[in-house]
Amino acid sequence: MPALSVLMKPSSSLCNMSCDYCFYCDEAEKRTQSSYGFMSEQTLKNVIRKTMPRAEHMISYAYQGGEPTLRGLDFFKQAVAYQNQYNKNHVQVHNALQTNGYAINEEWCRFFKENHFLVGLSVDGTKDVHDSMRHAKSGDGTFGRIARSASLMDKYGVDYNILTVVTPQIARHVKEVYETYKGRGWNYQQYIACLDPLGEGHGRTPYSLTPAVYGQFLIDLFRLWHADLQKGCQPYIRQFENYVGLAAGYMAESCDQRGTCGIQTVVEADGSVYPCDFYMLDEYCLGNFNTDRLDAIDRRRGEIGFIERSRKLDPSCGACPHYRLCRGGCQRNRDLVEGGGFYRNYFCEAYRIFFEACGNEIEAIGRGLTGRP
Repeated sequence: MPALSVLMKPSSSLCNMSCDYCFYCDEAEKRTQSSYGFMSEQTLKNVIRKTMPRAEHMISYAYQGGEPTLRGLDFFKQAVAYQNQYNKNHVQVHNALQTNGYAINEEWCRFFKENHFLVGLSVDGTKDVHDSMRHAKSGDGTFGRIARSASLMDKYGVDYNILTVVTPQIARHVKEVYETYKGRGWNYQQYIACLDPLGEGHGRTPYSLTPAVYGQFLIDLFRLWHADLQKGCQPYIRQFENYVGLAAGYMAESCDQRGTCGIQTVVEADGSVYPCDFYMLDEYCLGNFNTDRLDAIDRRRGEIGFIERSRKLDPSCGACPHYRLCRGGCQRNRDLVEGGGFYRNYFCEAYRIFFEACGNEIEAIGRGLTGRP
């Protein structure tokens, strides 16, 4: 059995911030119940006791939101205790937490460090850009507070990376964002294209990202990264590292760069299970850890055909010279072609623009990893 990965929503869609583009707020409003409140310790126990024995060699638990820290530190201490209790096969356990950083203090940092949590910290570039999109409930900006949280994690030696949502505002200030992160020593970075509201078309919000803007963003960011790579001081940028890996003949580590959806176990606060964080809607529910075994949950995957759907990619992709690196992008960004029975990625043009400009450099880096000429 492959390594297991479980993502939990301990606070469901509850959050202590208000971000303009929050995809989970959009998702939550499109299901029967928008929030399931806080995950109980019994549900947490059921998730861990039903997944831990099925793992071979390694299992990862990730916590996301909403804002997971709202559930309180004791909840995560109990999670670690349950992991120790049910790890009868002595598999390697990885814990990660994605946070907006608003509630992080020294006690949280000590816990993260002592328990080897990898923390993802959401930051949107420079102070001006960040504060224009990511607000406190009062409407005030949050960059200063989040930057202090990052400094605290530095102080305690917490492993963390920066997660940035790419909006048009970010795209227009690529160099400033890159230099800001570099100046703060934020050398582990992930950039995610901002999602349009599910099922509502594209380009209808102030934060909507067009293919042309996204393609140019990728070029601009890659040029900055590649210049530092040549000097041996580049940051780790997840998307580029995966492209280089693909160029070298390896499988992408990031699911959105593999071409088809993988097996994921995403758990809402009430214990209900979904196949992907981007599809936590009623019609995709696979079961509930409070009532169902993992075998039954996995059988439901096949019944709804979630993974199979991601294989229905535009037939023209196979003939595209960039498909080896592009792989069709994330299913969440694909639109069903009416009458065609297949999906086409909204950002197809963005990838074409990017790979035509930078694909040769990516391939050369990949060849360098394998020693090929």
